[in-house]
Amino acid sequence: MRFLKLELAGRVATITINRPEVRNALHPQALFELSAAIDRVEQDPDIWIAVLTGTGEEAFSAGRDLKRLAVTSQDPAERLRDEELLSRSTRFTDRYYFAKPVIARLNGSALGGGLELALACDIIIAANHVRLGLPEPKRGLIAGAVGVHRMVRQVPLKQAMAYLLTGRDMSAQRAYELGLVNEVVPGGRLDAAVESWVNDILACAPLAVRATKESAMRGLDMSLAEANRHAYQWEQRRVVSNDEMEGPRAFAEKRAPRWEGR
Repeated sequence: MRFLKLELAGRVATITINRPEVRNALHPQALFELSAAIDRVEQDPDIWIAVLTGTGEEAFSAGRDLKRLAVTSQDPAERLRDEELLSRSTRFTDRYYFAKPVIARLNGSALGGGLELALACDIIIAANHVRLGLPEPKRGLIAGAVGVHRMVRQVPLKQAMAYLLTGRDMSAQRAYELGLVNEVVPGGRLDAAVESWVNDILACAPLAVRATKESAMRGLDMSLAEANRHAYQWEQRRVVSNDEMEGPRAFAEKRAPRWEGR
């Protein structure tokens, strides 16, 4: 990978967008590499959780690389190359029921498609200097990587519309007050804060985590009664796993559980 870094440590995969010279903006090659990294996380049974971040302290991601878009609009050959790469990619923002938990580590500002990436994660931890926003209308665009839809589901409606319609950005602290961000810390404590959340998730049974996430997220599309009755794939796998009895057994034996994740 040229524009992303995928690092594995134990059960954790860290995906780092690595284009600091353009504020970690995503062009088609970077999006293709991100798609491949997410595929690896999804398919590898030894990976239980992912952390998504960017290189440096200036930007998590500035979103879509508009300069690249301007170039390809004038160059048919380059446009075809980019379209071919994108046709072989699946955006993370389009993976509505991604099973494994993903934490967004906001090391810098998350604007446009960068914020859309963060909105698609389960937990967002931000350094206190971070700015967040969806400025697409100021560029004649919309937050079409599901941002317009996730924003109104994750923030009170009037507040969400105020930011969507004006393209204004907000501080990390304001995002925390709106419930968009889980924790805001000084930049020097960002890694420790992310590690704390990772460790708390890893202390839980991985199949129980996936069953919980699947039930919660799919249930949003149903009535309460339907959500309660629905048969969830990961819950069906959890109830026949060794982990289903390991938790109660470890509790009774007063020891830490040894999760298998299978």
